[in-house]
Amino acid sequence: MPPLRDPGAHPEAEFPQYAGAYRLEACLGSGGMGVVHLARSASGMQLAVKVVHAPYAADPEFRARFRQEVAAARRVSGAFTAHVVDADPEADRPWMATLYVPGPTLAEQVKRNGPMAPAALRRLTAGLAEALRDIHR
Repeated sequence: MPPLRDPGAHPEAEFPQYAGAYRLEACLGSGGMGVVHLARSASGMQLAVKVVHAPYAADPEFRARFRQEVAAARRVSGAFTAHVVDADPEADRPWMATLYVPGPTLAEQVKRNGPMAPAALRRLTAGLAEALRDIHR
């Protein structure tokens, strides 16, 4: 597996160093609401841990939405969704840990291999549709 994308480049990638009992090893990506880190469980299982950006952690309305997200994510199961392993929406910096699913981003895949063949694109969209069905069920 190639090295993780841009580990440590985001200002929040280094902090916090832990989410609950999970040591955050590398930054997988950053979005509008938080930073996703690679971490490991005590048994060595790889996890993706979303840690909320500090300004949102101070917003009670955002915390309520994050609690709802965690509760909804825990109810989802399916072949195309990552299982929630642990979460703490009440932490100073709320976080949620899911199983880590290794693989390239869509952008990396296209850059490396060019446009997707029609059959591969159909499989991808079918998987996305199944994931959305599972999430909204």
